[in-house]
Amino acid sequence: MPILSFLFGKMDFSNLFIALDGKHYNTLADATNAGVSTIGYGSFISNIINFLVIAFSVFFFLREINKVTEKLDKLRKDEEISTSKECPYCKTEININASRCPHCTSELEEAKKLQ
Repeated sequence: MPILSFLFGKMDFSNLFIALDGKHYNTLADATNAGVSTIGYGSFISNIINFLVIAFSVFFFLREINKVTEKLDKLRKDEEISTSKECPYCKTEININASRCPHCTSELEEAKKLQ
């Protein structure tokens, strides 16, 4: 509330109340000193405003963090180099540098071309 009070000019909801005896009191402290039951709706309004300010701050902070992590995840995926390939005969995953499939023992044609 201090920031909002600075921006909007001394907003103080703490003295907003309803005295249940029907009389008028200048402050909440005067009413409580007189022993009157009160409904202090000003503190409720202050708490709601504080909650909304904090909720929006956390929301925008987390939204920016999510944007950054999405960008980092995309960069990591782009940088990943494939270390495996699929055998054209048995369709199992094998090392990219393999000249023979360890599962079906067939010679891989890409390896023949390189030799």
